Amino acid sequence: MPTTRAQCEQYDADDPLAFFREEFVLPEGVTYLDGNSLGALPRGAAARVAEMVETEWGQGLIRSWNDAGWFDKPSAVGERIAPLIGAEAGEVVVCDSTSVNLFKVFTAALGLRPDRKVVVSEASSFPTDLYMMEGATGLLDGYQRRLIAEGGLTVEQAIDEDVAVVVLSHVDYRTGRLHDMAAITELAHRHGALVVWDLCHTAGALPVRLGACRADFAVGCTYKYLNGGPGSPAFLYAAARHQDAAEQPLSGWHGHADPFAFTTDYRPADGITRFRCSTPHLLSYAPLEASLDVWERVDLGLLRAKSRRMTDLFIELVEQECAGFGLEIASPRAADDRGSQVAVRHADGYPVMRALIDRGVIGDFRAPDLMRFGFTPLYVRYVDVWDAVQVLREVLSTEAWRDARHAGRSRVT
Repeated sequence: MPTTRAQCEQYDADDPLAFFREEFVLPEGVTYLDGNSLGALPRGAAARVAEMVETEWGQGLIRSWNDAGWFDKPSAVGERIAPLIGAEAGEVVVCDSTSVNLFKVFTAALGLRPDRKVVVSEASSFPTDLYMMEGATGLLDGYQRRLIAEGGLTVEQAIDEDVAVVVLSHVDYRTGRLHDMAAITELAHRHGALVVWDLCHTAGALPVRLGACRADFAVGCTYKYLNGGPGSPAFLYAAARHQDAAEQPLSGWHGHADPFAFTTDYRPADGITRFRCSTPHLLSYAPLEASLDVWERVDLGLLRAKSRRMTDLFIELVEQECAGFGLEIASPRAADDRGSQVAVRHADGYPVMRALIDRGVIGDFRAPDLMRFGFTPLYVRYVDVWDAVQVLREVLSTEAWRDARHAGRSRVT
C-alpha cells in the first residue's frame, strides 16, 4: 500500500523526539531540509548571546576571561561535545575552523609517521580537506597523494605499508554514503598508518564511536547538525595516546604550556590543549552552548532510528510520487550505509532546487547534478518529508523549474 500523509501524521504523533522541534526557531511556511549545511536556530541562542554580550562583556569586561571561564571555553565546550562523538574527557577541544584543525591534526599525524611518504584520501572528499592536505604536504618534501575514486583504487588497495596518514570523510558530503569507521581504522592500523576522520556530516546526525573504533584524530564543524550557527567554532579530536608525542604546526600562545609567562620560546601544553592556537572567538561559542543544552538531553539511538526512517521514507516517496521525471537516487539504498541525507540526481538539478526553495522547500545543490536533502531528526517531521516530495512532484510535473529566474547561479548553491 502506498504511504499517505495521514500515515506520516501518525508517525509524528508516535515520535519520541517530536518535542525537540519546539527548541528551534523555524519560519512559518518553510520545510527546512538543509540542516546538513546550516542547522536551525536554537531558541536559547539569542538569550545566551545576549548574556555573553551584556553581562559577561558589558559588565564583567576583561574579568570575564577568568570569572566567566572565557579562557578555558575551548576545552569546556569540547568536554560537552565529546559524548556526541564517542570521545573521552580530555580528547576534544573546540576552536578555529574545520580547515585549520585539519591542517593541525594532519600535520601532527605526519610527524608521528616520519618514515612514510604516502597520504591517502578520496577524490570525492569535501575539497577543503584535499586543499589543506595539499598545502601541508607542499611545505614538506617527497610526499605522494593517493586518491580513492569510483572505478579506481579501493580503500583496501590504497592503504599499504608506505602510507603515513589516511584522511576520510565519515559521511560523504554529496551522497551521504557512510564509511565503516571501525573496519577502515583497523585496516589502516594493520598497515601502520594513522587515520584522520572528518565528521562534518556525522556529528549530531548519528552516533559516533571514535574511542571504540580506536580512531587517531578527527575534526568536524558545529554549524550543521549541531546547530551552533554560521561560523561557529569547529572541534578537534586527538586520541589521548597520541597527545604527548603529537606536534601541531600552529604554535600559537593559547597552545603554550604557560601562556602568561610570555617567554620567547614555545613549549606545548600537555594534552589536548596543545592543539589550541590563538584567542577564541568567544561570541561564536554562545549559540553553540545553547544548542548543547538541547543535545545533552538527546538519545542518540533514537536520533539514528528516526534519521534512518525519514531517509527511507523520502526515498520511498520520491519513487512513489515522482516516477518518470528523470530523478535518480544517488545515495545508498541501505540505511546502514548512509548518513542523514539523501542526494537525488537530475540533469537540471540546479533550477529544480531553486524552484523548490522558491516554494518553501529548502535543500541545496552540489555540482554537477545533485540535489541534497538533509533530515535533521530534532526538528524535521515526517509530514515535512511528505510535503517536500509533493512540492517536488509539482515542480517537475509543471516544469516550473524552467522559469528563467531559476537559471542564474547564486554565489552559494
